[in-house]
Parts: sequence; structure tokens; C-alpha cells
Amino acid sequence: MAVTAQMVKELREKTGAGMMDCKKALTETNGDMEKAIDFLREKGIAKAAKKADRVAAEGTTYVLSEGNDAVILEVNAETDFVAKNENFQTLVKEIAQHLLKNKPATVEEALDQKMENGSTVNEYITAAISKIGEKITLRRFALKTKTDNGAFGEYLHMGGRIGVLTVLEGTTDASVAKDVALHVAALNPKYVSRDQVSQSEVEHERQVLTQQALNEGKPEKIVAKMVEGRLGKYFEEICVVDQAFVKNPDQKVGKFVESHNAKIVDFVRYEVGEGIEKRQDNFAEEVMSQVKKN
Repeated sequence: MAVTAQMVKELREKTGAGMMDCKKALTETNGDMEKAIDFLREKGIAKAAKKADRVAAEGTTYVLSEGNDAVILEVNAETDFVAKNENFQTLVKEIAQHLLKNKPATVEEALDQKMENGSTVNEYITAAISKIGEKITLRRFALKTKTDNGAFGEYLHMGGRIGVLTVLEGTTDASVAKDVALHVAALNPKYVSRDQVSQSEVEHERQVLTQQALNEGKPEKIVAKMVEGRLGKYFEEICVVDQAFVKNPDQKVGKFVESHNAKIVDFVRYEVGEGIEKRQDNFAEEVMSQVKKN
């Protein structure tokens, strides 16, 4: 039986599955609408597609390293309850292992890659959606490398609500790199050092601070000097090496790392759901309280 566009449209409306999936289902079932629905349900596609418009802003971050390679990723679900589910946690770990081994360039590329279990990453996630009953998405990941004379710092706060991966060179002491990761989790810097801050961002901040000083009624002849001083404070807020180390506020992070003959090469900090919806949780305070226990 020939599969028409109208039949595909009808099946899409009934199941919420994608056009190509609907066409394949109808072809496989010789145009039988009910059997096509069952076909999609059995594949987990219909159930997964119906959840496509839901917001998945919960979930977890995860960090995995092997030799000189490491990956940090965020996988989202709809509820915190599912994020703690053992099947969900297994899914996240297996995806991390796949990413680390195959090193895709993008999420889209990763989703199309075949895993060792024979299914693509996308198919594996779809099957999990059908089993767990919530929308699940691989949101983002970052792959990092180090040399034999380097160390990865891996830190997960609250089981993965915040995940940090740091890359240090000059030391193989993972505890030093982890201390930096813990600091990054707490203070959320944007850059490693000042030279990474774009000139346009620096100039924008300088203009804001200049206007701020003028609005305070400061004499124009001292405004420029004041602004440079305040700009230094701004760098301390956004550059990790200039920040006061959370474990020893009397020491800058840069100096702490230098004391171990190392330097910070890179870091990635993921916070679950950031940018998806406004969160009310004050993670910074939570991390700071955790620092005191470490």
C-alpha cells in the first residue's frame, strides 16, 4: 500500500513522532495506522516525541577522565527525582564514556554516532525516555586534553548540580587541580586570566565605571585613576587567577597554583539548567559551606 503525505500527517498528529519516523512506521506496517502507532510505541519514539515540548531543566553534570583526555557534560531531565534515578545515572556515564572515546565535535554529531551497544546516542536516549518516562536531552559537553606533566581537576557539587573540570600544567598532583575546580564551582569565574578578556569587554566596563564615578560627583581629573583601580577589582571578580582562594582568602588562586610550579590552562564550569530557566537556588553559598568541610 502506498504511503501518502496525508497518512504521515495523521500519524504525526496522533503520536507526535517525526515525519521520517512516521513514514517508516507506515511503510513497515503496510499503511495500517494502528499497527504503525504500535510500531512507534514499541520503538519508544511515540512516547518520546510527545514529551518534546516539555522543559528539561533538571538533570546532572558529570566529569570523566582517562589518561590525558577528559570530558564534562550536562544531561537534562524534567525532574530532580529522575536525575537521581539509577538508570539515568547509568545513561549519563555511558554517554560520557562514548564521548571520551569518539570525541565528536558537536552535540548533533554525538547524537548520530553509534555506541558500543549498537544504537546511536540519540536512539539510546530515546529508549531511556520511553523507560524512564521523562524528556531527556544531552545538552552540552566539552572535551579537554592535558600533557603527561599536567593534571585534571574534577569536582561535582551536590552529586552533579554543578560540575567543574580544570586543566593544570606543570604538576601531576590531581588534588591541586581539584582544589582549583572546587574554587571555580564556588566563585564562578569567567576567565583564567586577564589576557583572555576581550578588549571590547574591558572597554565597555571602563565606560560603565567612568560614568559611575562621574555620577558620584568625583572630579574628572581623578576619575581615570579611580576607574583603573575599579577595573582591577572587576578582573578579580571574573578571572580565576586574580581571585582570593576559597581555601585561603589571604592567597590568590594564581599564587596558590604557582606554589606548586603549575599554571591553570583551562576550566569548564557547568551548572544544571543555567540559561534554561531562572533558578532560585543559591549554589554559591552551598559550595562555600562545602569548602569548609573539605
